[in-house]
Amino acid sequence: MSTTEAILAGARQRAPDQGYAGAVTPQEAFALVQADPKVKLVDVRTNAERDWIGRPAIPAAQHGAVQWSLYPGGAPNPDFAQQLQGAADKDDVVLFLCRSGVRSRHAARVATQLGYANAFDILEGFEGDRDADGHRKTVGGWCKAGLPWVGA
Repeated sequence: MSTTEAILAGARQRAPDQGYAGAVTPQEAFALVQADPKVKLVDVRTNAERDWIGRPAIPAAQHGAVQWSLYPGGAPNPDFAQQLQGAADKDDVVLFLCRSGVRSRHAARVATQLGYANAFDILEGFEGDRDADGHRKTVGGWCKAGLPWVGA
């Protein structure tokens, strides 16, 4: 079993009956991107979040950006499905990333409904949950895991 197959097998067990293929840790997401150039990471944060906070440092061909909700205001992105088609093919392994892992779960579920059989949530998101002082990047997430990212 390859590294990719092993990671995906574990991920499928993490999210049974959630309406999407599974869930990966940030470290597993990075390993998948490194192991297979066909794996796509779709960042569903707003453009403002990516611009102001940063984004994963992965090859541009593997990094898609499709807002789940719009900034300002937070209205649902009415073009999510159409934009997702431009970011990933339905047979790709698609890893969804948001700030803390909430929007990415919703995106993975909707992507599955749209026919993406390998839609995975990235647990903990880019910044993780807030700590006791209300700060992010200290409790879980891509940044806390020490994975490469590009700041704003």
